[in-house]
Amino acid sequence: MSRYDPECIFCKIAAGHIPAKLVYKNEHVVAFHDLNPVAPTHVLIIPQEHIPSLSQLSEADTVIAGQILLAARVVAEKTGVLDSGYRVVFNNGPDSLQSVGHIHAHVIGGKSMGWPPFPGREILHGQD
Repeated sequence: MSRYDPECIFCKIAAGHIPAKLVYKNEHVVAFHDLNPVAPTHVLIIPQEHIPSLSQLSEADTVIAGQILLAARVVAEKTGVLDSGYRVVFNNGPDSLQSVGHIHAHVIGGKSMGWPPFPGREILHGQD
């Protein structure tokens, strides 16, 4: 791992210093169950290298970015939501409520979801 922040909880999880309930791991990413799930399936996918936010991705991170998205499909298959549907969500920056300064994708599924994804403002598909 060429980029590591010793203060970052996700770096510690990726390095195996903090245990997590793993779903998937390869040389680029680690996927594990969220400790505070918002749906029956809620898995986080993080790069093994420390990148604080989507805003700090560079051309050099193309493989990592692609691996996060490819891992989302694997996670969906392993958690049983591949066919029923799932969301892949990235929060970027304080206005989005990014809670950890390490890029991470949320794979959320296992229940019917409305739109937009804001509490108290959901609508079902096909309704206005």
